[in-house]
Amino acid sequence: MNGLQTCLLLSALLFAVGLAGALTRRNAILVLIGIELMLNAANINFIAFWRYGPANSHITGVMFAVFSIAVAAAEAAVGLAIILAAYRNSRTTDLDKMNSLKG
Repeated sequence: MNGLQTCLLLSALLFAVGLAGALTRRNAILVLIGIELMLNAANINFIAFWRYGPANSHITGVMFAVFSIAVAAAEAAVGLAIILAAYRNSRTTDLDKMNSLKG
């Protein structure tokens, strides 16, 4: 296996673990961690296709990855703030029990 296939296999496994974690977990924080794993798998793809692509002198893959990391950081901050606000109302982070938006 060459380097690109190895990176794509790693990315696919990381994405599968993140997807399974996001779909099967009931805890809101663990769902956010699963989403972060999926975003990191996409970053690995960006870097792999940049590195093993025909024109790796351009840093487009790295720029996409850096932009994606910045968006993921903002998403994590906003998501955690929403989870904390919901926890204050319902006293749980279980997604099945947070079904009411009434105060």
